[in-house]
Amino acid sequence: MTDENSLQEEIHVFEKQKENWLRSNRGDFVVVFGIKVVGFYPDYESAFRAGLKAAGLGNNFLVRQISAEDPVYIVS
Repeated sequence: MTDENSLQEEIHVFEKQKENWLRSNRGDFVVVFGIKVVGFYPDYESAFRAGLKAAGLGNNFLVRQISAEDPVYIVS
């Protein structure tokens, strides 16, 4: 997979399922690897560990919190 396509599959899965997940898993962190949903977790750390276990080192996977609005982070 090329860098320009990195995580495109995972983001597509997230966007397609987001409304359903907002009803059932709001606030949880979801892990998506390819088109597979690895699971839902209460915090980023456990989600990240599950992603590493599923994908292995050197492979891309998505960890994203399920919320109605995406947070904005300002780093200065």
